[in-house]
Amino acid sequence: MSKEQKDSHISGLLSQLFSADYINNPYPLLKDIREYDPFFKPPGADNWIVTSYRHTTEILRSKKFGHDYNARMIQNNGPTVFDNSAYKMLSNMMLMKDPPDHKRIRDLSVKAFGAAKINDMQPQIQSIVDDLISDLKTTQGGDLLHEFAFKLPVVVICSMLGVPKSDWARFMSGTNISGRLIDPTPLSDQELAHENEAAEESRAYFDELCEKRRSRPEDDLITALVQAETEEGRLSRDELAANISLLFGAGHETTVNLIGNGLLALFQNPQQLDRVKASKNLIPNAVEELLRYDSSVQLTGRTAMEDVIIDGRNIEKGQEVLTFLGAGNRDPHHYVNPDELDIERERIKPVSFGGGIHTCIGAQLSRIEATIAFKSLFEQLPRLQLTELEQPQWKPTITLRGLSQLPATW
Repeated sequence: MSKEQKDSHISGLLSQLFSADYINNPYPLLKDIREYDPFFKPPGADNWIVTSYRHTTEILRSKKFGHDYNARMIQNNGPTVFDNSAYKMLSNMMLMKDPPDHKRIRDLSVKAFGAAKINDMQPQIQSIVDDLISDLKTTQGGDLLHEFAFKLPVVVICSMLGVPKSDWARFMSGTNISGRLIDPTPLSDQELAHENEAAEESRAYFDELCEKRRSRPEDDLITALVQAETEEGRLSRDELAANISLLFGAGHETTVNLIGNGLLALFQNPQQLDRVKASKNLIPNAVEELLRYDSSVQLTGRTAMEDVIIDGRNIEKGQEVLTFLGAGNRDPHHYVNPDELDIERERIKPVSFGGGIHTCIGAQLSRIEATIAFKSLFEQLPRLQLTELEQPQWKPTITLRGLSQLPATW
């Protein structure tokens, strides 16, 4: 095959990345791209595509790569990009920060999401799950995503943050982080207007709540963030509102998708479902396998902070590297039969929560919520069945992978 033919072949594959077929099932196309080359720079592009497990983990852990978010956004969208409330909020989130700002902000939040703290929350999470299932039992079926998977992490993270119970309903219709906002494709004017409005509403709400905690402290995460101080200084008001919104997303979006994607995968693989139901002790390992099999987060980018050479590839300072986490999780050089769901698979270390300093702060919380959710659903709703296994409805984003609904009977 000539260079022209190779360039045409990979350009054709990459052009399908935003298609409906890809959103419905990204893995066949990711497999084709990985087989073409697991680490390459597309013809005429200035960014790199990574679909291998080994290279993904190396890049995410490397201090030679960062986000350089503000410079990249200005380069791609012009100097007025941060006049948009949504992009300004993103720029103040630890998710997009590089050291030393990243460490300063993350250190103020990480204690609340530590393993010991999260483990202590298990009885509270179990109680929330039991209450939600009790509500489900008053009906014979419905949208399990909205009535259960969505509500569980909303209640948990609202409780942690200290959002008044009277305000919980406002968070039941969506989160403050949109998958489209962090997709590697421009938003339409209509989409951007929607994201700006959501960001402004979020900022106004959390500004007001922080002000209340300044005058009337309580035993919650928002009070801790308002009062916290490190050697580098307090969070600015922009950083405070932005990172409370981020923590809401970190404690919510990944869990919703893990539960929804996981239930769908299990019911599409009835033998695996039967094994889980027969031995609840398998559920923690099953959660890891479900994270690997259909990752809630499919894509994350890094920018080379200096010239880097990886396996003979010269990555220039300022070039962006797109790591496809879903592809890395199904790399046949790392996992045997990666396209098969195997809840007893050994040595599972999915890259679904990222890696390095930007590993998802809500990872352990998400795992525990999902473990309790699966165990309780199978025990308390033994006749649970999903009703649309063949044509599930997915959210229209390639960065965050999640269902828009999960019809079921119970």
